[in-house]
Amino acid sequence: MSAIEDVHEELDADVSAEEFEEMVAEKVEEMGGLADDETAAMLVAHELEDEGGEVESVADVEPGMDDVKFVAKLVSIGEKRTFERDGDQPDGQVVNTEVADESGRIRLSLWDEMAESALEELEEGDVLRIAGRPKEGYNGVEVSADKAEIDPDVEIDVSPSDSYTVEELSMGLSDVTLVGKLLDVDDDYRTFDRDDGTEGRVGNVAIGDETGRIRVTLWDEATDLLEELDAGEVVEVVDGYVREREGDLELHVGSRGTIEEVDEDVEYVPETTDIDDVEMGDTVDIAGAVIETDDKRTFDRDDGSQGQVRNVRVRDDTGDIRVALWGEKADRNVDLADRVAFTDVEIQDGWQDELEASAGWQSTVSVLDGEADVEAPDAGGEKTPPAADQGGLSAFGEDGDGADELREESDDAGDGEEVEFTGTVVQSGSPVVVDNGEETRSVETGESVQLGEEVTVRGVEQDGRIDADELL
Repeated sequence: MSAIEDVHEELDADVSAEEFEEMVAEKVEEMGGLADDETAAMLVAHELEDEGGEVESVADVEPGMDDVKFVAKLVSIGEKRTFERDGDQPDGQVVNTEVADESGRIRLSLWDEMAESALEELEEGDVLRIAGRPKEGYNGVEVSADKAEIDPDVEIDVSPSDSYTVEELSMGLSDVTLVGKLLDVDDDYRTFDRDDGTEGRVGNVAIGDETGRIRVTLWDEATDLLEELDAGEVVEVVDGYVREREGDLELHVGSRGTIEEVDEDVEYVPETTDIDDVEMGDTVDIAGAVIETDDKRTFDRDDGSQGQVRNVRVRDDTGDIRVALWGEKADRNVDLADRVAFTDVEIQDGWQDELEASAGWQSTVSVLDGEADVEAPDAGGEKTPPAADQGGLSAFGEDGDGADELREESDDAGDGEEVEFTGTVVQSGSPVVVDNGEETRSVETGESVQLGEEVTVRGVEQDGRIDADELL
């Protein structure tokens, strides 16, 4: 067997013996007699094996692959960081960059001498021919570069901008900037123990824009931001990365990222299911006006910890449903006449076999801007025209001024007078709220009433509230 055949036998490439011999002959001629057949064969074999692992796009790079090669545009260059190595080895240095093509973006780490030359020779917009080792990094898939050379002959049509809308997010993206409205903010973070014995922290917010909504998970130091954020603000997520949880995408913010309030206008309109259409076992988004609120209740769990829950009832144009707010959501500032969106609520069996929506940790609770058209039930349980058309429950009509107007109607009533007031119960909790189509009254009573029931209240009215002597 000749030297060329020996090399071809060991070659890890899909090239026939005839093709290989031709390539060796071309290499000998190219080198002008400076290499014999065996040397030329080894050079050709090295070049062929060096081409192995090439992927068609950034999206094809996955953790666990052997060395990969691909072409991508440099869209961002980070600062150089130095770090200590073990023993007597010199300090190391690294520059983290981001490269992209039409399929997506990926982090590229340049080490030591490559890090130094990157800051001197590379610019955003350069197209690089890259060889490296992919791995699962803290912010998604990363490639540790073995080689990154400028290729002036290749064009890639991507912008260095890394700003996204919710619907543009995809698994594996990093260095993501997104502007949206805060729909929900955890009141506090949760702690957990890591495998190395350290304690971690995690908290959540929900953000929406014109294209959709997404849960944002904050880790460790980033959870400090929960104290600064309020639902309803327009914010910018900086340096986020996209992960998947139970089939849904989430945007994560770690130590390098942040969330900041910005002076921009963002509209979020939830796509909701009509309350009348929800069914047992569904996980849905619903929205409506709050027509009943209960006090928060606490309870003991089997593990000895204490939980809490608060029930509210919401109505849209098709019907009403009780919503159970669990855990920290029981502390949400949700009041009578607020227009609220509840996302990812589970429809379950409730009290007296009535369907109930359960808002747990995965749900969001968002008080919305503007007014809602809802219909209050009359004494027989039938719907009457929206209150905007008859003066009652004006917070829900087009001409109302929201929840404040509903409360002002009560505050403007007479003080210290014996009154009789007849109307429909629109809140059966404490206090009872009664609406007669033109005015609304809060009623203090120990009597049990049903939502939608028509009642007559007699008693002393003080500061817009009737202390009921009789309830008929």
